[in-house]
Amino acid sequence: MSTPDFSSQFDGVVDASLEWLGDHGEFFFDFVNALLAGGYKGILWCIAYPPFYVIAALIALIGWRMVGLRFAILSGLALLFCALIGLWIETVSTLALVLTATVMALTVAIPLGVLAGLAPRFDRVVDPCLDLVQTMPPYIYLLPAIALLGYGPATALLATFIVALPPALRLTSLGIRMTPKEFIELGEASGVTGWQMFYKIRLPFALPSIMAGVNQSLMMAFGMVVIAGIVGSGGLGESIYGAVRTLDIAKSINAAMAIVILTMILDRLAQSAAQSRKGASQ
Repeated sequence: MSTPDFSSQFDGVVDASLEWLGDHGEFFFDFVNALLAGGYKGILWCIAYPPFYVIAALIALIGWRMVGLRFAILSGLALLFCALIGLWIETVSTLALVLTATVMALTVAIPLGVLAGLAPRFDRVVDPCLDLVQTMPPYIYLLPAIALLGYGPATALLATFIVALPPALRLTSLGIRMTPKEFIELGEASGVTGWQMFYKIRLPFALPSIMAGVNQSLMMAFGMVVIAGIVGSGGLGESIYGAVRTLDIAKSINAAMAIVILTMILDRLAQSAAQSRKGASQ
């Protein structure tokens, strides 16, 4: 009788651990599933309920105020194109997934990034963890999420949250550490409190880096949402996955074009917000 090798033993431990978590944490994971799915559906309802031309006009208006008239016209026409090719629901579903996951990631990443920037010891602990998360293949996070949450948007949100978190955390920490020493010494000499030092000196210098982290998180979220189509997340990712399985080349190209449109619009808006924050802080 042969003895199992280390790989088989290790795989058995991993499988048993996931099974134990699923059995003993069923109530918790059901709650997390309902919470994530409920947040996603709420945002999706806000975007999908109005007619497509209202959302296209609203985004064009935001683009006009933040970027310029040319961008507003092009973004409005591009979104109308998504509706004309019959992918409006999938487009807004993808937008809702990206926004929900990015907001979740930023809610965690920015406070932790501030803490890492102020506490070098904490940063030395967090940095290797972020290296691990960023070097793992993105789709690997779908597997344990499926085991614990099942198929659906909650699994896609959790995996996208994990992928979108590191850039914002790193760049927030970097921005906090970039505060010039002479300004810190000036604040200390002026007798400012710790909160005043953070709010009036450190944060203005860190804002451009933080906004760059927001932009990078958005881009990572878009990439992961497409991959997450294999778990029934809905949206354009699932459309592409279905088109690949059925060899529907036209549909896959249409969905890819819609993803590019969404990515370019949000990327340009995020860049404009970062530039305006940088100008305000100078």
